[in-house]
Amino acid sequence: MVNPQLVLSLALLLSFPLLFLLIPCILSPKHIPISLPDELDDLALFRRATLDAAAAPSKSKPPKIAFLILTNSDLHFAPLWELFFRGHHGLYNVYVHADPSATVAAPGGVFAGRFIAAKKTQRASPTLISAARRLLATALLDDASNSYFALVSQHCIPLHSFRYMYDYLFRPPSSLPLYRSFIEVSSIKPNLWDRYGARGKDVMLPEVPFERFRAGSQFFTLTRQHAQVVVRDRRLWRKFKLPCYKCYPEEHYFPTLLSMEDPDGCTGYTLTRVNWTGSVAGHPHTYGPGEVSPRLIHDLRLSNSTTYSFMFARKFSPDCLQPLLTFAHLIFRD
Repeated sequence: MVNPQLVLSLALLLSFPLLFLLIPCILSPKHIPISLPDELDDLALFRRATLDAAAAPSKSKPPKIAFLILTNSDLHFAPLWELFFRGHHGLYNVYVHADPSATVAAPGGVFAGRFIAAKKTQRASPTLISAARRLLATALLDDASNSYFALVSQHCIPLHSFRYMYDYLFRPPSSLPLYRSFIEVSSIKPNLWDRYGARGKDVMLPEVPFERFRAGSQFFTLTRQHAQVVVRDRRLWRKFKLPCYKCYPEEHYFPTLLSMEDPDGCTGYTLTRVNWTGSVAGHPHTYGPGEVSPRLIHDLRLSNSTTYSFMFARKFSPDCLQPLLTFAHLIFRD
């Protein structure tokens, strides 16, 4: 007679390999697929932006900075940004991509009428790439004077005055070249090989060999030339839009594409300061109101580079607004 306990033990033993195979599938996040209608709609937008962007900006108008805001919640720091922009009309434009699945209140002021046609996004999925490209394409079409394109999130705050940032980009010291993109580009990030293979073995080939795969910050400040490169791309997008397990495509697509297209045109440095100390589930440290002070702003501005400094910082909780407003005059006095 067969011993039931022995049968159960054998069944459990044999099931372990199967569990190791199934657990990643069960626990992996359910990514939002990019539907064919959404893809075709985006392609039409990118095509229009590519054709229209060929027109040279008017030399009679000052160059502008396009601020591209990617959000899935209310713009809690809108009052702080209003102070940042005050007095500089004609030198900037604002574009907001708000996740349509979230209830996002549209503030007035400089944000009024600046919400673009948006689609659903999800963290660690190609939808964030699509949203950033949508913002870039819209800004390219909207104003030929847009010369720099700064992507930020609802959790970002400015660290300097608008005039300081404007001069930093358009009137840099003689030691700095004009019109280079500020985007982190790295080939030595931890787990880079795992991220490269997250879509499957050899899936990224031949377009993206591992030695050309790069990592960087999700947020960047691109030149108009590089914004055109991004919205024009079809070749690398075919690879990066594929679903992947435990990867962050928005942190790889842009640095990989631009380092392949124009490595000398990138500083390899982002203007957005992020504190990864004590990060949780891939999220950086979130500053609370008790941490906000003039000293914190001073420290966040500093970089380990003698050439560049930070212009933005994240990630701040919404209740940081009031303490930030109390000494905003110090922030914007640089």
